[in-house]
Amino acid sequence: MENGARNLIADDENKRGNRFNKKGKSKLIIGIAAAIVGIALILGGFFYYQSTHFNSQIKINGINIGGLTADQALKKLGSTEYKNVVYIGEDKVFDGEDTKIEYTDDDLPTIKKLLKRQRTLLPSSKAKEFELEPSSDASSFAEIKQQLQDELTDRNKSLTPPKDAQAELKDGKIVITKSEDGKQYDIDGLLEQYEKQPFKSEIHLEAAYITPIKEDNQMVKQEEQKLQELLDQTIDYKVQDKIYALKGSDVIKNATITKDLKITVDPGDIENKVAEINDTQSTLNKNFSFKTHTGSVIQVKGQGYGWALNEEQEAASVQKAFENGDKSLSAANIYGNGWTNEGIGYETTGNNGIGDTYAEVSIAEQKAWIYKNGKLVVTTDVVTGRHNTNEDTHPGVWYILYKRTPYTLKGTSVGHGGAYEVEVDYWAPFTNDGQGFHDAGWRTNWASDAYLTAGSGGCVNTPANIMKKVYDNLDTYEPVIVY
Repeated sequence: MENGARNLIADDENKRGNRFNKKGKSKLIIGIAAAIVGIALILGGFFYYQSTHFNSQIKINGINIGGLTADQALKKLGSTEYKNVVYIGEDKVFDGEDTKIEYTDDDLPTIKKLLKRQRTLLPSSKAKEFELEPSSDASSFAEIKQQLQDELTDRNKSLTPPKDAQAELKDGKIVITKSEDGKQYDIDGLLEQYEKQPFKSEIHLEAAYITPIKEDNQMVKQEEQKLQELLDQTIDYKVQDKIYALKGSDVIKNATITKDLKITVDPGDIENKVAEINDTQSTLNKNFSFKTHTGSVIQVKGQGYGWALNEEQEAASVQKAFENGDKSLSAANIYGNGWTNEGIGYETTGNNGIGDTYAEVSIAEQKAWIYKNGKLVVTTDVVTGRHNTNEDTHPGVWYILYKRTPYTLKGTSVGHGGAYEVEVDYWAPFTNDGQGFHDAGWRTNWASDAYLTAGSGGCVNTPANIMKKVYDNLDTYEPVIVY
């Protein structure tokens, strides 16, 4: 009985204990749940704040909008006035006119994007600055930028520019000049900095200067290579039928080159070479070696006939050919004593520059011979200029200026009593002062010594019965040798 009673009492106490434990656990769970809910509410509020407010050290265009919502930030930006003062390092280089811009509701979406960009999980005191260009017209800032650029450009005029390293040809050798630092502003670099922070009353830029091209720069190496190519270049320079191989290293001692690899050659040594060629090969005002009809060789000075190189113009052409990298060049600037300063005989190279088609006049023999392609086609007696009145036909190498049939000769003659005017059937002048071949039907004295006291006024009088044949075998620009 006693044991049974004790067991009943124990069972009852266990039941009461279990009920008590269940109640305690329920209260604990409820407490924990309430705490979690509370924390969630706190965190929710915290996260909501973080997502809708800027961190404490956030600026837009230099204006602190820390702790503000996007709407509040827009209101604070509102109408903003900027002083437009620009410093480079510690130096104030620009103080522009004040500008005022308006931020409107159209800018709110952009501010919200900035809010999202700066958001952090926990509050942050890290400083961060954004640039915000207003959606309204901000052309005044473009004007300020242009004014700043103009100011920097003007300042650079009085500042020492840098000196780039550069390849040059000096006295026949390629040298690299050393670079030197300068004090001129790197305007593009400074404006690039400025564009990143235009919406501030004070803008501070890091000093940036134009840096020179250094000696090891690839551009300098290209210049050096280009000059070496110039020295190695050879131009085949053709004068008449001769070709002169002009090598850069022989005729160019000094040259400069630009950054776009354009070469400028000093023409001094080229001019000397052209002068040397001209002196050797030209015929202007020189004696021609001429083989007469008898086979004897005489010297006859070039008069109207002859050519020379215009040395200055030819040197300029050769210089340009080297600068352009050309391989060949033909002489083109020719002059002489022709009627219009043309150089007659440049195309003729045979027979010492006279060729094998020409007219030969001997004053001593009072005869003329005409050769065509090396063959004698006409021989005739002539009467040349009157000797005792100094109206001699001019000796020299001339050329046929033109031909006319018929023609009226007009002029003055000491031996014929002054002015005259006479009709001739054929006229072929060869001197610039009017001497030439013509028929003289009025002449009766054709003696070999008639020219001494009864010669012409300077022309080569030719018998009328052969003058047509003479005329037909004379062509313009063909040489006439009088001796």
